[in-house]
Amino acid sequence: MTQPTVGDQAPAISLPRDGGETVNLSDFSGKKVVLYFYPKDDTPGCTKEAIGFTDMVAEFAALDTVILGVSKDSVKKHDKFIAKHDLKIALLSDEDGDVCERYGTWVEKNMYGKTYMGIERATFLIGADGKIVQVWRKVRVHGHVEAVLDAVRAA
Repeated sequence: MTQPTVGDQAPAISLPRDGGETVNLSDFSGKKVVLYFYPKDDTPGCTKEAIGFTDMVAEFAALDTVILGVSKDSVKKHDKFIAKHDLKIALLSDEDGDVCERYGTWVEKNMYGKTYMGIERATFLIGADGKIVQVWRKVRVHGHVEAVLDAVRAA
């Protein structure tokens, strides 16, 4: 499977989001999109990342940029996660993993000597033209939101 890289047209997305409506990447034509993939709702790193994006949502919005988080959690789990942490970003549910596959974030992971499949924490900055501007793979949460915001400013 090929992973989309800088300069590629971003693979299409049509997924249910928190609250139940369907979101298509094409809905944001003419805007920049921060599409970030994360392993699981309400785990320490994922919570910190979601709160980080929420804390800076106004800065991203001022730059005509939308933030979309993607995991394999259900819409119901997303709703609980958003309510618990007062998140202000859209969370998309990719329960069958199709979008994770197309973005190359469904990968083999290794923890404590056990190998398993899971979502690699990764972020894609998609330009207003629908092309990928920047990709972050194997993201470390600390400082990541600020790095993405700097890239949006430069894009």
